[in-house]
Amino acid sequence: MTQQMPQPGPLRFGPLGPRTAHLCIDMQNLFADDTPWHTPWMKRVLPVVVEIAERHPEQTIFTRFIPAHHPDELPGSWRRYYRHWAELTLERIDKRLLELVPPLARLAPPAAVIDKRLYSPFSEPALHRLLRERGVDSLVVTGAETDVCVLAAVMDAVDLGYRVVLASDALCSSSDKTHDALMTLYRARFSEQIETAEAEAILDAWPA
Repeated sequence: MTQQMPQPGPLRFGPLGPRTAHLCIDMQNLFADDTPWHTPWMKRVLPVVVEIAERHPEQTIFTRFIPAHHPDELPGSWRRYYRHWAELTLERIDKRLLELVPPLARLAPPAAVIDKRLYSPFSEPALHRLLRERGVDSLVVTGAETDVCVLAAVMDAVDLGYRVVLASDALCSSSDKTHDALMTLYRARFSEQIETAEAEAILDAWPA
């Protein structure tokens, strides 16, 4: 990948081209509905996420977080995690909660959907393989949660060399404090590898 220099305009490193994908993290009923994992302001950012996905449906990849079947299925600290959240394991959960929220579900297809068992979607080889097959070198990232699965996805994407653009008004968390802290981290410590901008500026820089 060629090095990009800062440029004037809505995005620091210039417009987004045809090798860009929209990676939308875990916008599921599991987090939108009244569950123990409820993300209160997911509904507030949903229209912005929908706008990005509708403008670029073929370039959109949705991820879904799929819990363990039972508390002891995964190793190490995941066992403690799922013993605490046993009601949300696959053996007990309402499977409807795993689905994308309806305004996004209707876009797949043409949007792709990749299920994951861990925080980062790059833990599933299918994601990186799909991006490589499509020649993608830049990712517009939206979804939930800013300080958990989005964080894991962003750091893996940076390690893999992707240009990462965060849609700041299309991210959400169940914690305002850590959402704000992570947005500060992304801007202050990773400014050469992570760009942040509102969706309007991103769409202006990414022709449909």
